[in-house]
Amino acid sequence: MRTLLGVMILPVLLLLVPASARADPADPTPTSHIWPVGERPAIVRDWSPPTSPYGPGHRGVDLAAPIGAPVRTVAAGRVSFAGQVAGRGVVTVELDGSGAPPLRTSYEPVAASVRKGDQVAAGAALGTLELPTGHCPPATPSCLHWGLRRATAYLNPLTLLTPTARHPAPPRLLPLWGPLPLAFGQRFSPGYAFWSP
Repeated sequence: MRTLLGVMILPVLLLLVPASARADPADPTPTSHIWPVGERPAIVRDWSPPTSPYGPGHRGVDLAAPIGAPVRTVAAGRVSFAGQVAGRGVVTVELDGSGAPPLRTSYEPVAASVRKGDQVAAGAALGTLELPTGHCPPATPSCLHWGLRRATAYLNPLTLLTPTARHPAPPRLLPLWGPLPLAFGQRFSPGYAFWSP
């Protein structure tokens, strides 16, 4: 009896816990349909978080794109940095309405067309893709490194994109019209509730 009572009460208690308390505060809500370069570019190097703060890994996503391709912000925000870091052009945008501390996206190597403090809309041009400086895989002539952080925590930037933006098309079930063939030449029509020989 206790087990049955526990099974009945547990779902009710879970519903009473607010969604904000259940969600990981570091995970962004996917709201963007905009890729930083092109439409659904090839991912040449995926997100691979390190197991420790200084461990090996890949703290972003590399997207294939030609040199000179326009680089766009995936969401509205304010440019918090536009300049050179270690010989590469970098643009960083603090995303509007992303909580405290705010989410920051970074794009490199980019020849910036924006300045620190500029307010940018979702999809706004930040600059153009520059010649890579050895970050891209050898088989890829050029790529954009796209990163995402909240304070000091690195996050997967693909989580900003909605599922329909990440995948070519959502799966669909097509209707079946007409009779379905069965064994021995029999036919069954989904419209009939009863089978008659």
